[in-house]
Amino acid sequence: MSRRGVAVVAGAFALCALIVALAPAREGLTVQGQRVLAVVVLAVGLWITDAMAPGVTALLVITALAVSGGAPSLGAALSGFSEPIAYFLVGVLTLGLAVSRSGLADRLARWSLARSAGRPRRLYAQMLASFPLLTLVLPSATTRTAIMVHVYDQAFSLSAVPTGSPLAKAIMLALNSVNRLASTVILTGGITPAVAAGLIGGFSWTRWFVLMSVPYAALLAVAAATIYLRHGRGFGDELTLPPARDRSPLSAVELRTLLIALGASALWLTDAWHHWHPAIPAMLAWICLLAPGIGVLRWADFERELGWANLFVLAGSLSLAQAMMRSGAGPWLAGAVLRAAPELAADPLLLVVALLVSAAVMRLVIPNITGFLALTIPVAMSLGAGAGLNPVLCGLVVMIAGDAVLYYPAQSASSLVVYERGHLTAPEIFAFGLWMTAIAFAVVLGVALPYWSLVGEPLVPVR
Repeated sequence: MSRRGVAVVAGAFALCALIVALAPAREGLTVQGQRVLAVVVLAVGLWITDAMAPGVTALLVITALAVSGGAPSLGAALSGFSEPIAYFLVGVLTLGLAVSRSGLADRLARWSLARSAGRPRRLYAQMLASFPLLTLVLPSATTRTAIMVHVYDQAFSLSAVPTGSPLAKAIMLALNSVNRLASTVILTGGITPAVAAGLIGGFSWTRWFVLMSVPYAALLAVAAATIYLRHGRGFGDELTLPPARDRSPLSAVELRTLLIALGASALWLTDAWHHWHPAIPAMLAWICLLAPGIGVLRWADFERELGWANLFVLAGSLSLAQAMMRSGAGPWLAGAVLRAAPELAADPLLLVVALLVSAAVMRLVIPNITGFLALTIPVAMSLGAGAGLNPVLCGLVVMIAGDAVLYYPAQSASSLVVYERGHLTAPEIFAFGLWMTAIAFAVVLGVALPYWSLVGEPLVPVR
């Protein structure tokens, strides 16, 4: 570890200890909740700075929760491993590994490079155009990312693009941040729209699409343009195209992988009928990919190449989010931050700005999007209704502010998949998260609010 890393780790531990030992008691916040917040400070500091491997930080978080009393027992501190989303992640990672090992990733990479004609801008545009189209087939952003990250990594290898080069960073940042945005446009697109719609209430599939399509299209476009401008050096040189490959039909291994992926996708798209948790189709695909006769992976390959750090980071972040809820630290913090908003606002637009700022603060300290939505949406709706604003829009405003940003990989399963490839560092993800915060604010104020008024949802209801 570098001297900087040692200093960051020591500083994070010192701040954590000071919060536990010296911070004054707060009204409504239990001692257990205060200790959980101290662990949050430690975790966020280490995850943002990359001072320690993220998997090690996750294990430290779990241990600190148990030792400090932030979790009532070691079993409670390990509760993130019992969450279905952890096994959903393993399932889609296995699917991505199968796409790579079967040869499908190589086939798709060569096709993408050939269509780009060696032009990085065209390769980037192709990828961006695929996000909304693939959402209709694979609604989960994590699943799309787990597959596409192997395809583009293979494309980099075939065209001699170095790891961490400007073009590789641009592609991976788009997979990390922009790809997720396409899923929230549809009500069945993943956890974020499902949880937000459930908390706000009263949405049909069509109504959600009408309200979200324009704001999220603007988010996607501005984010993609920002990535392009920040990494423009990567788009200047021509790509080295690999030798043309015979257009042979799909091999038996490729065909089985494709059929298993399509089967899982069909189950995800029909969840309104069977009501299965998304983890169940992912686990069925996981089993099929490893099963004798129909599978395409050996267990030894799965053990060696999966990327187990992702599971530990996700489980650690889930345990931390659960500890915040159980201890009361999360609700206390959400109330303290969001209830400060009316004091900062004298008119409706200023109140929206205050809600956006408050949501960004909450998103920074809450690693799990479900926890963030559960804490912020009810409070924001209550504040909005009390101020005479449309409570539905207040809920949507804080959802967009939280959904649009990722400050560190542990906040998203799809971000963990990208981060593992080594093209991006945690500080780079954090820096782009700050850009996305500003973009989200601009889109809400400049696009969403005027558009919502046009489609019958004004910020100030007509009396």
